[in-house]
Amino acid sequence: MGGAMAAHLLEQGWAVRVRDIDAAKMAALARQGAVACASASEAVQGCSAVIVCVVDAQQSREVLFGERGAAGELKLGQDVLLCPTISPGDVESIADELLRSGVSTLDAPMSGGPARARDGSMSLMVACDDTAYERQRALLEALSRNTFRVGTRPGDGARTKLVNNLLAGINLAGAAEVMALAQRMGLNLGRTLDVIERSSGQSWIGSDRMRRAIAGDYAPRAHVTLLAKDTRLAMEAARDAGFEGSLGTVARDTFAKALQEGLADLDDAALFKLFSRDVD
Repeated sequence: MGGAMAAHLLEQGWAVRVRDIDAAKMAALARQGAVACASASEAVQGCSAVIVCVVDAQQSREVLFGERGAAGELKLGQDVLLCPTISPGDVESIADELLRSGVSTLDAPMSGGPARARDGSMSLMVACDDTAYERQRALLEALSRNTFRVGTRPGDGARTKLVNNLLAGINLAGAAEVMALAQRMGLNLGRTLDVIERSSGQSWIGSDRMRRAIAGDYAPRAHVTLLAKDTRLAMEAARDAGFEGSLGTVARDTFAKALQEGLADLDDAALFKLFSRDVD
């Protein structure tokens, strides 16, 4: 999604500096007009904002505070958009550490996938102080037509994203289970999904992933590992809030089982494969 966001900004005339551990990805963006940089510290020089778009909290800390990390070059007035899905506690900790250098954090997790990041229709859930929000309003509007200001407290963006992704995980697990049931019943899977998509069982993630699954397409767009991480983090946040649910635990355990069954590197549509094994 980071590469798609960069390409979208370049298309709109923004000056973009990029750093990625994959040289081919940087080269592709350089051909579109980006400046490829040898380190995160080099990438932030002269920028008004730094967008961190990685997988988890460990990678976020490495980008910001690791060797040749961005934080060492950040100056007062520069802001960090923290876009990965990580725990609220990690967001708060990173924001506190950056604030000691006078740098504000926009807790801005994203949702929608690379295609929607590329066309500007992804969602951003933004929590930050008013001053930083106004300073980066033009950038946020350039990145997404669906920017939601969810609060002023760093960590609330992460909380909102985890609530969303937990529901996505629940919906996907449910869709995979019922399609495996339909298969066991001998139903035509394409026609069954047609019915679901026009009836009360419809969900966007269920339709999107199960269309791939019944076509046998498990090429990773969103690896199983991502929703495994996100449902785990969501349940940890629920525990911290003193909330006890039931479906979230089932979704978390389903994704954990998919990892144990060797499906980690597949698209998360592979939950259908998992449930199909269970009903055989």
